[in-house]
Amino acid sequence: MSKYEIMFIIKTTIEEKAVKETADGLKKILTSMGGKVIDFRELGQKELAYPIKKEISGFYYVLNCEAPAEAIAEFERKGRINENLLRHLIIKEGEE
Repeated sequence: MSKYEIMFIIKTTIEEKAVKETADGLKKILTSMGGKVIDFRELGQKELAYPIKKEISGFYYVLNCEAPAEAIAEFERKGRINENLLRHLIIKEGEE
């Protein structure tokens, strides 16, 4: 398993409960497929540099994990179709 850092931004125009459920659901994708969450940080609400899907701010999260490639591929797939997710970025640690 490789180590990854995943950053994602969730819409602010949804209910607080839905924000929490979206973040927990994304974390659960990794753990259900054999991954291990090392660190999970909520960075809070921040202004976006430019509007994304007509949103001007978002809730930022950073997740550090060890996961197999299949779990990361599933996270990527579900991240693309999740309506509450504005952006996500997956970085494999230890590579240059």
